[in-house]
Amino acid sequence: MMKFQEQFVQSVCFYFKKEGKVWLQKLPQIIRYCEQKWSLKMEDPYHLSINYVAPAKLESGKEVVVKLSIPGTEFLDELESLRLFNQHGMVQVIDFDKEKGIIILDKLFPGHTLATIENDEKACREAALVMKKLSIPAPIHTRIQTTAVREKSLRDTIVQNENGYGPLSSHVLRTSLSLFTKLNQSIAQYKLLHGDFHHYNVLASGNAWIAIDPKGLIGEVEYDLIQFLLNRLPEKDVYEVTKNRVDILTKDLNLDKERFLLWGYCHTVLATSWTVEGDNYNKRFYQMIEIFEKLYLKTYGREVGQSR
Repeated sequence: MMKFQEQFVQSVCFYFKKEGKVWLQKLPQIIRYCEQKWSLKMEDPYHLSINYVAPAKLESGKEVVVKLSIPGTEFLDELESLRLFNQHGMVQVIDFDKEKGIIILDKLFPGHTLATIENDEKACREAALVMKKLSIPAPIHTRIQTTAVREKSLRDTIVQNENGYGPLSSHVLRTSLSLFTKLNQSIAQYKLLHGDFHHYNVLASGNAWIAIDPKGLIGEVEYDLIQFLLNRLPEKDVYEVTKNRVDILTKDLNLDKERFLLWGYCHTVLATSWTVEGDNYNKRFYQMIEIFEKLYLKTYGREVGQSR
């Protein structure tokens, strides 16, 4: 019997409940199916979260990556995103099986993440180059949802927790929801977004950098960069590092700085609520809410959420 990483099993069961347990039981059979259908040999998996991801080798000797997911909304959104980006700064899809939740991907070499770059300014500039490649117009017909789905996620949390949620006060929750609504209603140019763009989802490929693991969203680029701002933060000088990142990305990508900072505030409140819900509260996310407040106040001379 195959033995899976303990944290992987716990995460799948936590997020997918009974469906996850059933899928885990079928997983050895799905792995054998992959090996037979594509004539490949799967190797030991990477460090896993809620998907089974492992390197593999085809009969031809070509190295690939096999990603196995529970078939459903998230899987279908990812598959459609990968196909829509069509190698515009995104890893290439070799084949897939919609019914079984399988994607065969090109393996990137050398494959280390953007997190390995110690110089934060250089990492920001490389991330901006990748985001430029990913910046394509939103398709007219798509199953992928807009950032309004993130607004709904926050609204649902507030409905169930009117007096606050974990460290998040009622005021902070309602301010961020109001901003989420205003920003969503005033998007000028809709783009196809990665949906989870950060250092660990950007890998080295030859002399370039390529994005992996898109969640798939429709919205504006300013929103898509917030998760990057929340990752790889130092122990000290977080305000200065965040300010520098915002300035670099704003300039290199010609962003609307005010919207960028407001999306930062909104999404960070949402991201913090997710960690409270998942019982893995992230204090760094919570501290970033205040940093976005300070950056906005210092730049525009008024509080976040204050009318002009």
